Amino acid sequence: MRVIVDVMSGDNAPLEMLFGATLAANERNVSLILVGDREIIDRTAEENGLDLGRFDIVHTPGVITMEDDPLSVVRTKKDSSMSVGLHLLADGEGDAFVSAGNTGALFTGATLIVRKVRGVQRAAIGTVLPTADPCILLDSGANVTVTDEYLEQFAVMGSAYIHKMYGIVTPTVGLLNNGTEDCKGTPLHIAANERLRACNAICYIGNVEGNAVPFGACNVVVTDGFTGNVFLKTMEGVGKLLLKSLKSMFMANGLTKLSALFVRKSLSEMKVKYDPAEHGGAPFLGISKPVVKAHGSSDARAFANAIREAVAYAESGVIYQIAEEAERFSEAKKAEREAARAEAEKEETHVGTGTERA
Repeated sequence: MRVIVDVMSGDNAPLEMLFGATLAANERNVSLILVGDREIIDRTAEENGLDLGRFDIVHTPGVITMEDDPLSVVRTKKDSSMSVGLHLLADGEGDAFVSAGNTGALFTGATLIVRKVRGVQRAAIGTVLPTADPCILLDSGANVTVTDEYLEQFAVMGSAYIHKMYGIVTPTVGLLNNGTEDCKGTPLHIAANERLRACNAICYIGNVEGNAVPFGACNVVVTDGFTGNVFLKTMEGVGKLLLKSLKSMFMANGLTKLSALFVRKSLSEMKVKYDPAEHGGAPFLGISKPVVKAHGSSDARAFANAIREAVAYAESGVIYQIAEEAERFSEAKKAEREAARAEAEKEETHVGTGTERA
C-alpha cells in the first residue's frame, strides 16, 4: 500500500504533516510518498530530528493556499504539491492521496484530475460523525446546491461506505430536514424524500431532524453541502464545548480533581469519541481512486489518522461497490428516460389521431 501525502498544505504544514506521516508509518505497514518542496522538507526534518530516509520525496516548488481559487489546482498552480500529488494518484504511482489543504481546490482537482467513478453525477465529501452508532454525513461541504438525484446517489454511496467500512449489512438512510413529516422542507426536500423512498438500493427511513442524528437515528445522513457543513461544524463546536466544560468542572477544586481519577478512563474514551482529530479524514465518495481530506488545522495525530483512514478506505472495496451501484443507477435512469420518451410519443400519437378524426 503506497499513500501519496501532500505535506505542504494545511495550517501546520509541513512540520505536523511530517510528524504525522512518521507516526502513521511507524504504526502501519504502509509506504509513503511525500510531495512538497524538498529543501523545506529536509530543513524541517533536520531541525526537528526526523528521519525521512524511508520515504520517497517528490519535489514540488508550489503550494496552494487556503485563499487560492479552487481552479488553481488545474490552471495556475500545476506545480503545487496538491496538483502533483493528484496526478501521481491518477497515473497509478500510489493507492491513495491525503491532503489537509484547500477543500475546494482538492475537490476540484480530484474531480478533474483523478476523475469520478463512471455514472456518478456528483462526488461528495463524507464525514464520519461521533454518534451512538456508525454514521456518515454527506455532503459535508462540496456541493452547495444539489438536486434530488444527487441526494439519491449520495445515499447509495454512503450506504456502500458504511457497509464496507463497518460491516453493517443494511445501513439506514435519513434525509436531514426540519421535521420528520413527508410534507416538511423545501420543494427539493419533498422531491428528494419521494425519490429516496422509491429507491430500492437503500434502506430509507425518511426525514431526520438534526437533534436525532447524534443518538443514532440512521447510519447515513444526506443533505446539501452547505447545510451539511454547518451541521458538522456545529457538532464539532458542541463537542469541544462539552469537553471544555467537563475539564473545568473536574479542575474546580481538590475534591473534583480527586473524583476525576475514578472516571479518568471513561473521560479519555469520551475525548476520543468527540475529538475530530481522532476520526481521521473525510473521503471523497464518488472519486475513482481514494482521496482523503484531512482537517485544515490537523496536528500530527490528526494527520496520521487521516493517513490511516486513506489506507482503510483503499483496502475496503468501497469504490468498487460504488461503481457497481453507479452502473445500476445509470441503467435505471436510462430506462426511465426511455419510458418517458415512449409515453410522450404515445401522447403525441393520441393527440394526432384525435385531430385527424375531428
